[in-house]
Amino acid sequence: MQTKFLMGNEAIALGAIAAGVNVVSGYPGTPSTEVLETISKYKTDNLYVEWSVNEKAGLEVAAGAAYTGARTMVTMKQVGLNVASDPLMSLAYIGVKGGMVVMVADDPGPISSQTEQDTRTFASFSKVPIFDPTSVQEAYDMIQEAFELSEKYKTPVFFRSTTRISHGYASINVKEAHEYYKNTITGFEKKPEWVIFPRLSYVAHTKIEARNVKLSEEFSSNKHNEFLEATGNFKDCKKAIVTHGISFDYTMENLDNEHRPRLLKIATPFPFPEELAVEFLQGVEEVLCIEELDPFLERHLTYVCGKYHLPVKIYGKLTGNISPAGENSIESVGKALQEFYGDLFKKSETFDISDAPALPIRPPVLCAGCPHRASFYAVKQASKGRKALYSGDIGCYTLGNAAPLDMTDTCLCMGAGITLAQGIYHAEPDTLCFSFTGDSTFFAAGITGVVNAYYNQANLTVCILDNSTTAMTGHQPHPGTGKTMMGEIVSKVSIEKVLRAIGLETVVTVDPLDQKQAIDTVKEVMDKPGVKAIIFKSPCIAIVKPNDCVQINQEKCIQCKKCIKKLGCPAIVLDDGKVAIDTSLCTGCGLCQSVCSVNAIEGGKKDE
Repeated sequence: MQTKFLMGNEAIALGAIAAGVNVVSGYPGTPSTEVLETISKYKTDNLYVEWSVNEKAGLEVAAGAAYTGARTMVTMKQVGLNVASDPLMSLAYIGVKGGMVVMVADDPGPISSQTEQDTRTFASFSKVPIFDPTSVQEAYDMIQEAFELSEKYKTPVFFRSTTRISHGYASINVKEAHEYYKNTITGFEKKPEWVIFPRLSYVAHTKIEARNVKLSEEFSSNKHNEFLEATGNFKDCKKAIVTHGISFDYTMENLDNEHRPRLLKIATPFPFPEELAVEFLQGVEEVLCIEELDPFLERHLTYVCGKYHLPVKIYGKLTGNISPAGENSIESVGKALQEFYGDLFKKSETFDISDAPALPIRPPVLCAGCPHRASFYAVKQASKGRKALYSGDIGCYTLGNAAPLDMTDTCLCMGAGITLAQGIYHAEPDTLCFSFTGDSTFFAAGITGVVNAYYNQANLTVCILDNSTTAMTGHQPHPGTGKTMMGEIVSKVSIEKVLRAIGLETVVTVDPLDQKQAIDTVKEVMDKPGVKAIIFKSPCIAIVKPNDCVQINQEKCIQCKKCIKKLGCPAIVLDDGKVAIDTSLCTGCGLCQSVCSVNAIEGGKKDE
């Protein structure tokens, strides 16, 4: 063994490698992204890794490999699990041969997601066992156990992390390379069980229910489900705590070993470790469930109390003792403990941060020089005065909703920008409909929407904001970049050719930073009948060398502040009441020059 200082996602990745994983697929999404990237960085000779076009494809790739006896893993965030749910629900019935882990990172808060959904609840719904680590070390250890359990019971297994586990750091013990498990791929065997039919599904369902009863018994003795007896002032107290994940750490931060209540940590929430819970509840009168997102533990304990006729009152989210939404924190857990235990609770010593300065307000905004700003502005100028809809999507360009652009009227889920616009058009045919999607999102979920629009005769302008990367999640490659996660240079998939193959006759590519041409192009295209596409192609400023900064010629500037009011670029600021350029942010894209009516902005790309 050796000691390494690792991020939680790095620990999960190295744990999977130590477990002998052979195939890893996934789709980037914060807070899960670094798992697959770390595996790619440290991959062994017998390990294949890919960014799939979406989570559904990634899960199916991992499942196919698992049919051969390979150990596989697919990574995603909680919203991506929705995309992968179709094959997953059937795979739960069919099962696997090699160990298969579905690594899902939940995002309480949410910090960077559309929803706060809880994968523990999805595990219960799909009848798939789940691991829920409480620390970076536990994440490293438990991912290896997840592969073993998957192979033992021939089922996919969930491994759930949350933002604070995935992005937290700790010094942990990890295996040396010679200690890694070497998995043998025995090969695909043709069997009727691989083909799902209603009659086989009925039989599989009965087996799953019987298996989960056994798993509940096994999880009751799992070493990660920690049962801590009361100490000190709490020795005779009839009140107890049940918790999980990062909330366990927050709870322990508020306690000390000398004075600690009776406590149960649940690291394998489904199938629920019923026997362990019954043992824990003996002699207890009240239990506080400290958890994030769904009242998962609270509901299961309430059921256990009813089933075994235990006279225990269960408190938590459903009773208002724990917040029903958002992240827990050391402070919020401390407050809940104080209210639950009253004078018996003495908070452990912590740092006083009451006099710490307030954090600066940093609203989400498109980067200085982002070509998406220019794309939005071109469409806004071209459609000025018209009844227009601007249907957005998931990615950096979601930030087009902010003032002064105000160019995102809808945003539901990945790929929905194109299909939502169709629904609005069919209900209000006089609306000039624009949908915005990125190049990565187009491959992930947009193609289907374009096919649907073309087939069903919608009147729609599809705006594809092609910045040659998956920018929001860390610049991962996709089919249009010509490079795979294995480092191979491959032929790019042409967005224009895909659109024309669908049947679109009008497909135009334009540089959004050439504002005059971009605006003229939108005006030319937007009133044509049917489905048409404009590809706004300009690379993300994070992957290209910026131009020289622009400067404000104060002798020409009339201080109309149009450049600030129209664009909202963070590099254009006020300095002593005068418009100025923040040279630490400016990339010299030249967009601001195209809106200045007196030519007071000089230099940069436009003057090259």
